[in-house]
Amino acid sequence: MVEIRIHGRGGQGSVTMAELLSLAAENCDKYSQAFPHFGVERRGAPVIAFIRIDSSFMQTREQIYHPDYVIIQDATLVKEAEVQNGISDKTTVIINSTLDNQYWKKFFKDGVRVYTVPATDLAVSIIGKPIVNTVLMGAFAKLCPDLDLSGARKAVKAYLGETFSVDLLNKNLEAVSAGYNYLKI
Repeated sequence: MVEIRIHGRGGQGSVTMAELLSLAAENCDKYSQAFPHFGVERRGAPVIAFIRIDSSFMQTREQIYHPDYVIIQDATLVKEAEVQNGISDKTTVIINSTLDNQYWKKFFKDGVRVYTVPATDLAVSIIGKPIVNTVLMGAFAKLCPDLDLSGARKAVKAYLGETFSVDLLNKNLEAVSAGYNYLKI
């Protein structure tokens, strides 16, 4: 079982990203579940979302305390206790940042793999808004062996295709590909 925790701020698309990753996993013939955890429900407040991916059906619905992956949509949250809790040398962290991974490694235990993606810059250049979820989804799809780019793009089409204009949907599909292609592993 792969357990993922997303940390962001209200309005950045953390919950939507969790739903998209869950759909992407299903597109890759995996079982998945996604659920949010809200504190104060307002734009800009810290938000946490959880995703589990497995090759068999999962019964548990508890929060994720020891994640395999942590996706940080807002780098100002890196030092927060809720972000740091449960991260071990087996955890991979993806941070939305223009700073390189060497800068961020000092905030984590030895052995934690840290990747950075300038998701805000990519989102603004592609979508026209600093909504980073589809960019980071693409980056995560490259890192996680249970996902692939095709499954991620299908999830975006299915989830956003009914409510977004064709232009905005295509921009989000491009953002997924940009995040995927940006990451070098």
